[in-house]
Amino acid sequence: MKASRIASRVAAAAAVAGSAVLVLSSPAFAHVSVAAEGTAAKGGYAVVDFKVPNERDNASTTKLEVTFPTDHPLASAMPEPINGWKIDVTKSKLAKPIELHGKQISEAVSKITWTATGKGIEAGYFQKFPVSVGALPEDADELVFKAIQTYSNKEVVRWIEVQEDGAEEPENPAPVLALSAASEDEHSHGTTAEDASDEHSDDAEAAASTTEAASDSDSSDTTARVLGVVGIVVGAAGVAYGVLAGRRRTTTEA
Repeated sequence: MKASRIASRVAAAAAVAGSAVLVLSSPAFAHVSVAAEGTAAKGGYAVVDFKVPNERDNASTTKLEVTFPTDHPLASAMPEPINGWKIDVTKSKLAKPIELHGKQISEAVSKITWTATGKGIEAGYFQKFPVSVGALPEDADELVFKAIQTYSNKEVVRWIEVQEDGAEEPENPAPVLALSAASEDEHSHGTTAEDASDEHSDDAEAAASTTEAASDSDSSDTTARVLGVVGIVVGAAGVAYGVLAGRRRTTTEA
């Protein structure tokens, strides 16, 4: 009896603990979030995914609006096409132009809106919305993207609250993209014209050296073959001379 009572209490405690974990962890999974596929290095480019879980049992998510940061505008933001979703990219004039690949950019993407053309994100599912962005700022550790999620029952949830340092997580936190330290690879997007010229020059020199070596090799082979033929001819002439000399001696003695 004691053993069965202990087992029952353990099972009940485990059930309560499991429920508590589920309750505590569910809000973290319910938030609209953003994360890079790989790394999001300062000064580089990255593909980021806006992850949208459906939080309602009686409605589906039919629209997502993501506002891009204005304090660190991104000159390039290209969403990936998604079946079942219409995508609208909104651009706005910049108060201060930014430079990208040596060109002055006076406008940047300020918002991207995904609208479902079908059922959208149904209960029990989530959807990722990929966007290629860059160049990422070099003077920031993170980027804040405010998002608005709309359901099929017209309910709207605004994920726009910014996390304050040392404060508890807000009820509807805005998606935040953490930026990693820049590396040499992130700063170099392909080779420069000078590097390409040097590489071409090195390749040309290598090709010339190979051709010269091949030419020397062919010349050496030809010389060796000629000398071999000459040696054979000389040897044959010597043998013939020896045979004729032997015949002459034989005739004289006779």
